Amino acid sequence: MQSIIAIAGLTWKAALRFKLFLVIAGLLVAAVVGLPLLIQDDGTARGFTQIILTYTLSAITALLGISTLWLACGTLARDIEECQIQVVATKPVTRWQIWLGKWLGIVSLDAVLLVISGACVLGLLEWRATKLPPDEQKFLREQVLVARGSAKEKDFTADIDAEAARILQERLKTSPVTTVDLPEVQKQIREQVKAAYQVVQPGYPREWQIDLGFAKNYLRNQPLQLRVKFNSANKSSSGTFVIAWQVGDPNSQRIWQSQPMSLAPDTVHEFQIPPNLFDTNGVLTIVAANLNDTALLFPLDEGLEVLYPEGGFALNFARGLGIIFCWMALLAALGLAAASFLSFPVAAFFSLAMLVVILSSGTLADAVESGTIVGGNEETGVMGHSGADAVLIPLFKGILSVTRLVENFSPIDSLSSGRAITWGELGLAFGQIVLLLGGIIVLVGIGLFSRRELATAQGTQ
Repeated sequence: MQSIIAIAGLTWKAALRFKLFLVIAGLLVAAVVGLPLLIQDDGTARGFTQIILTYTLSAITALLGISTLWLACGTLARDIEECQIQVVATKPVTRWQIWLGKWLGIVSLDAVLLVISGACVLGLLEWRATKLPPDEQKFLREQVLVARGSAKEKDFTADIDAEAARILQERLKTSPVTTVDLPEVQKQIREQVKAAYQVVQPGYPREWQIDLGFAKNYLRNQPLQLRVKFNSANKSSSGTFVIAWQVGDPNSQRIWQSQPMSLAPDTVHEFQIPPNLFDTNGVLTIVAANLNDTALLFPLDEGLEVLYPEGGFALNFARGLGIIFCWMALLAALGLAAASFLSFPVAAFFSLAMLVVILSSGTLADAVESGTIVGGNEETGVMGHSGADAVLIPLFKGILSVTRLVENFSPIDSLSSGRAITWGELGLAFGQIVLLLGGIIVLVGIGLFSRRELATAQGTQ
């Protein structure tokens, strides 16, 4: 470890010597302090606080991510190109120790920068909160600057897939479908079955059964919040739709009914419900009555969820920064791996290209879902097909399976909406991002660096 720590110390010295650490720290602090002065909010304390968290943490992640890639590529590739690495390699230090030492130096640099910028964000939020009226401060402490757990109804994916498969088999008996059209027919049937779980017809109710699980043991006398989002195919004259809510155990007298609420579609709404409305098993029954003349759609993934208090904001914020740190550790490994066999400009370009691919996962997911890279015909609604689909669609699936190991963790969204980031999520993020993906990249990078001819590197590239 002495050799690895010594290499990490040299990486720190290089960053300080070239003022890189000071420049990045200055940019991060400027982003934290300057963004709140430039962004526009909705005028509420909640909106301002959420925007501060979203924009500042996004800016911190972007600035730190790009600088991590740049430093990781430069610190190894420059040493090789300028023949400085040969001085270190001739000493009793192995190639893998050099590689890990540089990685450790970069991630420790990122850790310090994250602590500085995170402390600025937290300090800014706390300072702003003290300037608010007492009722606004209470609102922030209960709904934004807090760690709230989430409970949803059970996953219906297996039921939907089974029902869609049954309908497809019945249809194929009477109406055969060609092999080319079969994926599109399967998709249409599944969406029809899924709609039955999501759509609330005019004048009809929709019931949710939310199991609070172990959380029921400490939620007695605690107010809960409902988080609701719905869509509508038609527009109303007022731009809103009227929904009446009923919450409580139908087998008891603990029932809460709301006045009809006028809610906008495609918007997240949160409202508080009284405590102790769940039954003895911790199941909360929620009913929404559609009082409109058009159908409403509550998506299965985000249509309705119950939020409950789970902890304080400061520790939750620290866990969120921990997940961002895992991202930085992965980017550091990626940059060093690229620099292990490429020159500095090519390594930087390759690393940024990989980052763009990760950020483009939404486009890849759309192609995989539709089964083709060719867009559909807007008039007929029929998807086109390309000969490249046989190669690119499986490739896109492989890329998505890897990128989703990273994208499944979204600390910025969780913090800005007051959601809890558990220790389990942080541990899983560390395992998937750092140990699994990062470990694979580290092994590949060390292998490439160990086989690289350093003496001729300058003349061959």
